[in-house]
Amino acid sequence: MIPRDINILGWLRGYDRSSLHADTIAGLTVAALLVPQAMAYALLAGLPPQAGLYAAAIPVLVYAVLGTSRELSVGPVAIVSLLTATELARVTATGSADYVEAAATLALLVAAVHVVMGITRIGFAVNFISHPVLVGFTAAAAILIALSQVRHLLGVEIDGGGTAAETLGELWGARDDATWLPLVVGGAALVFVGVMRVLRRTSPAALVATIVGIGAVVALDLRERGLATVGEVPRGLPAPALPDLSGGLLIELLPAAVLITVIGYLEAIAVGKTYAKRQGYRLRPNQELVAMGAANAAAGAFGGYPVSGSFSRTAQNASAGARTQMSSVIVGVAMVAVLVLLAPALEPLPTAVLAALIMVAVAGLVDIAELRRLGRVKPSDLFVALVAFAATLVLGVEIGLLVAILTSFVVVAGRSLLPRTRELGRVPGTEYFRDRRVFPEVEIDPGVAVLRFDADLTFLNARWLRRSLAGVVRGRDEMPSAVVVDLSGVNAIDSSAEEQLAELIVDYEASGTPIHLAGAKAPVRDVLQRSGLWQEMGARTHPALADAVRAAAAEPERRPARERRPR
Repeated sequence: MIPRDINILGWLRGYDRSSLHADTIAGLTVAALLVPQAMAYALLAGLPPQAGLYAAAIPVLVYAVLGTSRELSVGPVAIVSLLTATELARVTATGSADYVEAAATLALLVAAVHVVMGITRIGFAVNFISHPVLVGFTAAAAILIALSQVRHLLGVEIDGGGTAAETLGELWGARDDATWLPLVVGGAALVFVGVMRVLRRTSPAALVATIVGIGAVVALDLRERGLATVGEVPRGLPAPALPDLSGGLLIELLPAAVLITVIGYLEAIAVGKTYAKRQGYRLRPNQELVAMGAANAAAGAFGGYPVSGSFSRTAQNASAGARTQMSSVIVGVAMVAVLVLLAPALEPLPTAVLAALIMVAVAGLVDIAELRRLGRVKPSDLFVALVAFAATLVLGVEIGLLVAILTSFVVVAGRSLLPRTRELGRVPGTEYFRDRRVFPEVEIDPGVAVLRFDADLTFLNARWLRRSLAGVVRGRDEMPSAVVVDLSGVNAIDSSAEEQLAELIVDYEASGTPIHLAGAKAPVRDVLQRSGLWQEMGARTHPALADAVRAAAAEPERRPARERRPR
């Protein structure tokens, strides 16, 4: 690894006391949130609480050394925890020793995928999951996570289905076993933390709920009354060790590792870029892959499970005044101190309180404002987001995400198959041309039809150009004497589209309505020149649309070679 990849060597130079003061406050603030959150997310992943604490200690320190985001808070996160539980349940029994070891193995696999993507500079591959897909998927995953925690509030044991309907069905079936004590304790924590989050997002409400929950259990002897708690939390960190790396398990977990890497990286890079832009520095995406991979390797080696960047903790880190990655160093040191000094004190913590913390944390993942924005800016993107949302709820996280991605590709393909075409008219007194449907005041020359094609011309949509042009011609009372096709919105053309364009030109010429081409860009012009069509068109190619319209209007009346309008 070259020194440039060890990012700490850059920001540590010139580090001053004022930055240390700010980073220390931010780091301790985030650590106060992370202690209960790490245990809660481990519960969500089907792991003992200490696995979450392990994943929130050394991996944070590793990211601080290699990462390029000053504010990003790395550690256990909700969606990755849900994916971990979903994927591990396929290979081993939840809660078993093999399950814990498989979680560490999965973290190492996730690390390997991250590092390979970072070293080979293929971080761009995650862009195959569009933003609308991620918005819908995240919202549905948040609901699935919240539903999975209801069992802790009711004090019932269920397997937890992969879909919303399965989980609701199991909860309904276990309704007779529900008890009031976890509902009271968890409900109180849920209301308190939820209200405090609305009133003041940076308040240590989660830590307060944790301390009060532990105090209530000890003072009122609630464990003897049947209230479930996290149980024994071993003191200190385990010695670093490699988990089971047998070939069969690796092959079984590899698809899950790829999925977790993509989703986790998208979540981390999105929030990291947001704060980097606000603070005026540049995030290095491929270096982030390497840093996140190293953090996951540390999580696997120290008995944790896959980690990523957290939206909520990053926001708290930034709002608390973090200036550099030293805030993450403070977080990591604080988490090690908690494991060494305070682990036994965490044993009476009610699982109902942890469930409440999870439910409050994931509530912010349902981004109604962003869904509204998608509907306003691009309705087709809202459709993709809603498909991702519905598919994930109904089919589960894996199949739902796959359906959403395929839907996204279908929508994009649809835009290529049926691109936007517009009939243009001249703005009175100018040489500007605008869409006649948007600007009804434009002048339409009865003898010249002008069509703009706004997409690359390919074999997928070449016939759409013919159909669109025929639609404009059919809309005229009389056949125009010439047609102008505005190619200024076309950035590329393939050989199949060039061949069909040539046929279109021949057909219109035979019907007595020659075609003029305007505004062809260099890549399009080069293809047409190599095919010979540009030379055949001769004076009917024009750099500017206004020139093409004037030339088309000067075309003489022609007797068509065949008495029909082009189709």
